[in-house]
Amino acid sequence: PKTVRNKINKYAFSGGQSTLEEHRKKGGDPENDVSFQYLKMLFEENDSHLEKIYREYKSGKMTTGELKEYTIDKINSFLEKYQREQEKAKKRISDFVNSLS
Repeated sequence: PKTVRNKINKYAFSGGQSTLEEHRKKGGDPENDVSFQYLKMLFEENDSHLEKIYREYKSGKMTTGELKEYTIDKINSFLEKYQREQEKAKKRISDFVNSLS
């Protein structure tokens, strides 16, 4: 979780404006925002919620920080589930290999 947070906050290009005041006035550009693209392509399954994020970010209602935080939460949730399933699979593979002997 810490690595995901660091990578998104530090390296994910933002479609937001240079200042919060400017962002609130002009809004962000979701099409050029890496966090939004991660949500669009991989992590947000609910199309209506994705559309809401798009509108709120584009209008300046949602900040870059809020968008990144939401994306971080979605990625970490996915990774937690993946890691749990990976552990289950390791045990099943071990059980299977042991059953062959």
